[in-house]
Amino acid sequence: MKQKEKTVILVGEPIIIVRNLYKFYQAGSEKVHALDGLDFEINKGEFCAIIGPSGSGKSTLLNMLAGLEKPSRGEIIINGKHIEKLNENQLVRFRRDHIGFIFQSYNLLQTMNAVENVAMPLMFRGVAKAKRTEIAKEYLRLVGLEKYMYHKGNAMSGGQQQRVGIARALAMQPDIIFADEPTGNLDTKTTAEVLELMQKIVKEKHQTLIMVTHDPEIAGFADRQIRIVDGKINNEFRLDIV
Repeated sequence: MKQKEKTVILVGEPIIIVRNLYKFYQAGSEKVHALDGLDFEINKGEFCAIIGPSGSGKSTLLNMLAGLEKPSRGEIIINGKHIEKLNENQLVRFRRDHIGFIFQSYNLLQTMNAVENVAMPLMFRGVAKAKRTEIAKEYLRLVGLEKYMYHKGNAMSGGQQQRVGIARALAMQPDIIFADEPTGNLDTKTTAEVLELMQKIVKEKHQTLIMVTHDPEIAGFADRQIRIVDGKINNEFRLDIV
């Protein structure tokens, strides 16, 4: 099988470039600016939090970066590719080959155990059963679930289920992982544990992780914060790690 060619982006180089990004919605006779001329870059290996109140445009931005929604105007360049120019079939392939998702509601199949949940997306890539099981176990060990590999979703806590979700995203070896309010259903202690795990993975795997949240404390776990207010970048903050 022919291997897909991938643009090689080095750690610390821009993997996402956004230029003059707008999103308009028509509400009756009024044009609503959900995003209003955003410009920024996100580097490979960065843990970036997009933070803002409800209705600020942060989830709209995440959807456009992930190729789930088209901008009204502007450029989104990921791994050197202008994704705003891709058609729907090309976007499906782009998401499959380059993007991982961590969901607030975990999105596990409750009739499957942890190994099967992590391995399932690999099945759609045509990975042989023995190999995808091996990969699934590797990433479940990475997220600290070696004792829970054969537990089904309904036999695990919320924090354990979210760790399965993180392992599933990582197993696809994506260029970028998007997480939309990933700890929204977790208690305070479990939230801290999951966010510390995400920090660890970003550092050890040089993984690019973009997280949307409304909570400044949760955003504080990221290397960098982009604050969105009324569809515009209100502020940026970067934690310089020595």
